[in-house]
Amino acid sequence: MAQKEQSVINVMAAILKQLVGRSEVPKDISEDIREAFHERRRPLLPDLVKMLRIAIASLPRVFICIDGLDEFLPKDLPELLELLRDSVRESPTTRIFLTGRPHVKETVQRYFTKVVVIPISPTRDDIRNYVEMRLDRDEEPDAMNKDLRADIVKMILDKMSDM
Repeated sequence: MAQKEQSVINVMAAILKQLVGRSEVPKDISEDIREAFHERRRPLLPDLVKMLRIAIASLPRVFICIDGLDEFLPKDLPELLELLRDSVRESPTTRIFLTGRPHVKETVQRYFTKVVVIPISPTRDDIRNYVEMRLDRDEEPDAMNKDLRADIVKMILDKMSDM
């Protein structure tokens, strides 16, 4: 998702849509949406937060998964994390799963004190498969012979080992 689409309001709206999309929409939420529609506007962030809390409270168990936190603009990430934390604070059956590169870990830990961090690193085979897949997509496959291809893969894997 492009950074401009990763706004806090868009993410909160997407979460809300997924939570209410498969069941009957709670009356309070449908009234808030109807009100915004009559005013010819999208629901505002405080409206979405209120609706999200209602939706979470109406469900027995909720899992919220957000991938790529590191793709958020640094100025928007704290607001998103704060809103998520506050939205689920009163819901012990709600779980939040977040993924991101290591540099967002500290920010997440500021908002979620009981965070469990699971580091994930690619294996040599993962890297090899990825590089070979990218080489297979080369727009000029005749520009590379088997030896050059093998050298590229080996050099990248060797550099990875140095890290």
